[in-house]
Amino acid sequence: MANASGFVSSPVTSLKRRNLHFSDFYRSGDSQFEKIPRRVFCCRAVEGVEKHASGVAPSESRAPRLVSRGCKLVGSGSAVPSLEISNGDLAKIVETSDEWISVRTGIRNRRVLSGKDRLSGLAAEAAKRALEMAQVDADDVDLVLLCTSTPDDLFGSAPQIPRALGCKRNPVAYDITAACSGFVLGLVSAASHIRGGGFQNVLVIGADALSRYVDWTDRGTCILFGDAAGAVLVQACDGSEDGLFAFDLHSDGEGQKHLNAGIKNSEIEHAVGSNGSAASFPPRNSSYSCIQMTGNEVFRFAVSRVPQSIESSLAKAGLNGSDIDWLLLHQANRRIIDSVATRLEIPAERILSNLANYGNTSAASIPLALDEAVRSGTVQSGHTLAVAGFGAGLTWGSTIVRWG
Repeated sequence: MANASGFVSSPVTSLKRRNLHFSDFYRSGDSQFEKIPRRVFCCRAVEGVEKHASGVAPSESRAPRLVSRGCKLVGSGSAVPSLEISNGDLAKIVETSDEWISVRTGIRNRRVLSGKDRLSGLAAEAAKRALEMAQVDADDVDLVLLCTSTPDDLFGSAPQIPRALGCKRNPVAYDITAACSGFVLGLVSAASHIRGGGFQNVLVIGADALSRYVDWTDRGTCILFGDAAGAVLVQACDGSEDGLFAFDLHSDGEGQKHLNAGIKNSEIEHAVGSNGSAASFPPRNSSYSCIQMTGNEVFRFAVSRVPQSIESSLAKAGLNGSDIDWLLLHQANRRIIDSVATRLEIPAERILSNLANYGNTSAASIPLALDEAVRSGTVQSGHTLAVAGFGAGLTWGSTIVRWG
């Protein structure tokens, strides 16, 4: 099992102070050294280097200069396909009903890519709206992170986003593949690039088209998934305005058997014989299977691991559940959302959810729900959210963020 425990700053007893800090990164390449400020601690991801070769603890030795930079979420956007598929529509092709689906999942409708629609088009539209809200020009974007497991191109679709936005400075763009946890990993990655790399404006986009990998004759999975894109602009700021307080990230490959869409086994067997020698050449073109999921195992995983992760992030930020304005989870299943909220003692009126309208949109679900909540006035500047993603890999993680 792999994990990263987040950037830890001095505990804060009350969120009302609104001046929390992530601990800062070292700026690579600096030649000047000074004492580490006592209010800042190194990332726990490097726990093995608390002592230098001299045996002196970091607080007693000189270290690369730390740069006091923060980052904040300043704009959001989203986009969904025009084709809407209701539970009633699904009941025409599989043995199910609106009541059966809605009672078990909380889902009533979902959107599906059709015709000439492309995922990169949705992602670009969501990004454009996030820039418009933030009043930031596309040419001022330094980095684009596209969190997706279903790109239009096997080699990644992220570079198509700045192209579609008309960026003239050719900002770097790359894909992050972590399924339903992807957007949370994207937020943490954006913070890392801003704090440690000097980036100013980072677009984090969650976009997936799981409809491409759904078996529409399988009642257990086809009722769950939809397509969408959501984006936020993460912007550098002074450390006193920092809006990303802490995070907690994990993965466990043992759980991959419970949720996956792997290369079809028959094609692997065709290309390689049982003794490891080539059985035929050239091999067939590979393709992926439809989504395979053991629903009860994924449910147990989510209701156990997700609350633990959020509690860990809260503890690192020096907060508790009562300090949180909103709980925003990956929109997978209403029962999972309710179970996590109950464990954290967060009342229903502080849960953000649009699951009923869109289903499980994987990496898009968190930014899609966030954008709708911001544009409706539900989430306002200064509000603090506990955000968590979980899913294939298996991966899961959480972060505590402030909007605006």
